[in-house]
Amino acid sequence: MELGSISLYDQAKQTHINQLRTQLGHTDTRNIHAQFKVCEKIFEEYHSFKFDSAFVYVRKMIDLAAQFHKTDDLVHSKILLGTILLNTGFYKEAFDVADDIDSSGLSDTLRTDYLILRARLNAGIAEYNNDAYFSGQYYQQSAADFKTAETVTPSNAFEQTINLAFIPDSVRQQHLTPDFFFNTIIHHQLTYHGVAMVSTRISYAYTGYDRIMFLALAAISDIRSSTKETLAIFLLGQELYKLGRTNDAYLFMQEASNNARFYGTRNRAVQIETMLPLIAGKVIDQKQHEKDRLLIGLLLFLIVAVVLFFLLVIYRKQMLRIKENERMIKEKNSELQNVNGRLWESSRIKEELIGLFFKTCSSYIETLDRIKQRTLHNIKLGKYKDVTQFLEDVQVDEEKENLYTMLDTVFLTMFPNFITAFNALLKKEDQIWPKSGDTLNATLRIFALIRLGINEQEAIAKILGYSVSTVYTYKMRVKSRSVVPAGDFEQKIMEIKFIDSYDH
Repeated sequence: MELGSISLYDQAKQTHINQLRTQLGHTDTRNIHAQFKVCEKIFEEYHSFKFDSAFVYVRKMIDLAAQFHKTDDLVHSKILLGTILLNTGFYKEAFDVADDIDSSGLSDTLRTDYLILRARLNAGIAEYNNDAYFSGQYYQQSAADFKTAETVTPSNAFEQTINLAFIPDSVRQQHLTPDFFFNTIIHHQLTYHGVAMVSTRISYAYTGYDRIMFLALAAISDIRSSTKETLAIFLLGQELYKLGRTNDAYLFMQEASNNARFYGTRNRAVQIETMLPLIAGKVIDQKQHEKDRLLIGLLLFLIVAVVLFFLLVIYRKQMLRIKENERMIKEKNSELQNVNGRLWESSRIKEELIGLFFKTCSSYIETLDRIKQRTLHNIKLGKYKDVTQFLEDVQVDEEKENLYTMLDTVFLTMFPNFITAFNALLKKEDQIWPKSGDTLNATLRIFALIRLGINEQEAIAKILGYSVSTVYTYKMRVKSRSVVPAGDFEQKIMEIKFIDSYDH
């Protein structure tokens, strides 16, 4: 952005001025013409840069011209003095200078410059007065002077082209667009100051963004030429303010205010100081509005954040509750599986034991029936000795052992790993293994019945034909040698797998 390069352009301007002032210091004081020309160059540098310095050097030009009776140079210098007084807002003093000029006998160039000065003076005082009656008279005189100046020195081709912008739209040719005039200005061989003056003038022919385009070109050119007596940047700020771009308008108005103070433009400073508070107030309002919007946005964000936080807390509680429920369900499922396994196991055990029961009962019934038939037959024949002998031949102990063997076989079919699992609960030196050819011994048989769910010692004693104390002694002896606590031993026995697993 060119605003950031202002100091560089001003520094270059000041360097050039210092060179000219050094040149003036080395100019021969007897060579009035040379001194006048150098003073004129210095004035041109100060003309739109700094009023007080420009005033000093134009006064020197007037003194030099008056001293050696250079009428044309004197009139030219007075016109320049009137111009800077006009630019600074010294309207009375500028009128006094204009009235002091004898316009008779002037060359066409000087007469034109004089008429333009007077026209600008009348337009400036009319704008300053801003009165319906008096301003109208000044505007009429300004228009008459411009018209006379055009008669004395007609506009050149470039000026005539620029003037086409002010033709009404209904008459203006189609190709005479804002872009056409913009390109005409930038491609014509003009100084930066010249571009700024022409662009500012043509901006009055347009409105809106078209006017902003020309004013922006003028403002940039003023910055590059270090022009402080500039109207463009002030007008640009006004237009941006109208379009609602208050931040940019305030920035340009501040720069216009800095320029007015630097140059010393009183009338412009008054205009700027009138506009600045309005723009500043609008900027403050916008910033406050943005601040309010930010606070509202922040408040909404906090509300949403709090709501989300509570939702997250509720969600987390729900998730924990769900996980707890899932854990409980898994536990219940596991328990159900265990119960189902035990029910299945119990059912199978019952099936096996019932089968064994019916098989054994059937065998004993057949045996009893055979004994009955034979006994009755011998009694009928009176062979009482044969009956006694036959009954003595019945081996109850052998039958009991056969029953135990059958029971052991059925049990080990249901619990094939029982002996190994049982001994795993004992120290190695105390483990109990059945003798060769045996299935289960007395100790193993007691705990086999416990595994089948027969826990009462009286029942175990009756089944095995032992006394209750004998059964108790066997159990205590084994538990005392267990690698697990005695209280947990029978529970470990119950955990021995039925046919290895429950996956049936």
